[in-house]
Amino acid sequence: MDDLSDEFELKRRFAEFSVTSLPRAPLYASLSAGITADPSLHRLLLDAPPSQRLPVLLFASIHSLLLAEPTHPLADWYPNLRSVPRLPQDDELMPTFLAFVRDHLNEIKQLVSTRSTQTNEVGRSLLFLPPLGMITQEVGAVTMVDVGTSGGVNLLLDKFTYLYEPDNGSLASTVGASSTVSLTTSTRGAVPIPARLPSIAGRLGIDVNPIDVTNAEQARWLEACVWPDQLERFRHLRSAIELARIDPPRIVKGDLVAEISKALARVRPLGHPVIINSWVLNYLHDSDRDAFMYELEHIGAASNLSWIAAEAPALTAGLPWPCEIAENERTQLLLTTWRDGIRTVRHLAECHPHGFWMHWR
Repeated sequence: MDDLSDEFELKRRFAEFSVTSLPRAPLYASLSAGITADPSLHRLLLDAPPSQRLPVLLFASIHSLLLAEPTHPLADWYPNLRSVPRLPQDDELMPTFLAFVRDHLNEIKQLVSTRSTQTNEVGRSLLFLPPLGMITQEVGAVTMVDVGTSGGVNLLLDKFTYLYEPDNGSLASTVGASSTVSLTTSTRGAVPIPARLPSIAGRLGIDVNPIDVTNAEQARWLEACVWPDQLERFRHLRSAIELARIDPPRIVKGDLVAEISKALARVRPLGHPVIINSWVLNYLHDSDRDAFMYELEHIGAASNLSWIAAEAPALTAGLPWPCEIAENERTQLLLTTWRDGIRTVRHLAECHPHGFWMHWR
């Protein structure tokens, strides 16, 4: 594509994002509308690799700089930085935003050219806990391997408190002692909520570009990728990062397919291995997903293994989805087990991608 068509595409993406983000992120929706009308702003993404030229990357870059400089006037519009933020419709928003960009232009260009958006959604632990409870009831102590772990906060799921609230008015169920990370989800159906947190004997993460949560700059980038309007997500992540800094999870940097066998071999002596992943396999090419599945089948044929996946079937061809949901774009929870070489696949639930609700089958 030439520069003119690239610029037109960026303008189109910001215009579209100004509409689609409005229900969940009114601040970013308002900024997107302003950026659409200002070529000097949407051109900033031309410094990013073509696959990363998305509005959320520019917003994460600016959010990261603002988290490091929270006294700047632009922070007055950010709900996660001000207890009473200014409204996105305020006429002073775009002039203040433009001034911030001009003052930090080189830093923004550096971030968009070298970073990619990363999500370490703590709320997904709400989805992993019920199937993990099913597995521990069967096998006892488990070890966890988190594929696409980012900063590894979901490896700490036994350190959180959980509240499962049925949508039929029944009594809510709480799992875990008091924690600085307290997660809540709405449930439908007979979710097998465990009576206690699982016994996790070992944990290991794999990521092609892991985040070191003990590094302030890297942790800030992880926080910056959360939309500032979504206060609960931001606070949960910040609290989980603080927990992770006390006892940082072990993370291996590398390709998911190349590292999975070695990772499982490292944790297996400590307990039954359980792989978890959420919204990561959609980023793999079809051939890489096939190779990942081949590795799991090969390992499962030789030794017992469990795998919990929260992914969208329509975006992850090659996974063992039931045919009736193969084209579904919503997040589905899948439990696959290998016992004595025999594979069993269970479609457990349909879920919100951030764990806000789960509908058990």
